[in-house]
Amino acid sequence: MRVVIAEDSALLRDGLVQLLSLRGVETAAAVADPDALLAAVAEHAPDVAVVDIRLPPTGTDEGVRAALRLRAEHPGTGVLLFSQYVETAHASRLLGDPAGFGYLLKERVGDIGEFVDALERVAAGGTALDPEVVTALFGASRRTSALDSLTPREREVLALMAEGRTNQAIAGALTVSERAVEKHIANIFTKFDLAPNPTGHRRVLAVLRYLEAAG
Repeated sequence: MRVVIAEDSALLRDGLVQLLSLRGVETAAAVADPDALLAAVAEHAPDVAVVDIRLPPTGTDEGVRAALRLRAEHPGTGVLLFSQYVETAHASRLLGDPAGFGYLLKERVGDIGEFVDALERVAAGGTALDPEVVTALFGASRRTSALDSLTPREREVLALMAEGRTNQAIAGALTVSERAVEKHIANIFTKFDLAPNPTGHRRVLAVLRYLEAAG
């Protein structure tokens, strides 16, 4: 797995490079601004771009805007937003296709193994979302949608799916059996009208619909 990192803090940027190297993850480039990010992705074609939301020159939303441009120009590249801020207006727009997407909060990532697991999920086209981000995206709007047809338990299961959890992890979090989780997920697929398909992306598509409806 190869990544490009865009982070304006030199200390955090270099620290990430070293920690990922110890886990066998190659950092093709580590840069500090949006233009350098886009150039690095074009040059190295990484599996995932790790992007801080607030980058120079203004330190507001340059990072997420660069991520949107990156997604448009390199749709197969996974994007993992890594920030201390929760931003919903632009972040929800990164959910428009099944390409991998993640959004983790810096202060809540306490284990490099969990971070690498998130990178791997995003590289594979999945999702890796902090629960606080899921809550913010979900609370941003309450439009009538297929989401309204879900039971409270199905919503809980779908929210945990959005965090990137496996069926086993969901079962543990809700103190139910994996069989019960499978049944809830099957109901979600049915209510979202997601028929089986050769790509096997129903899980990702269900999460995308959940977040699009919420955002």
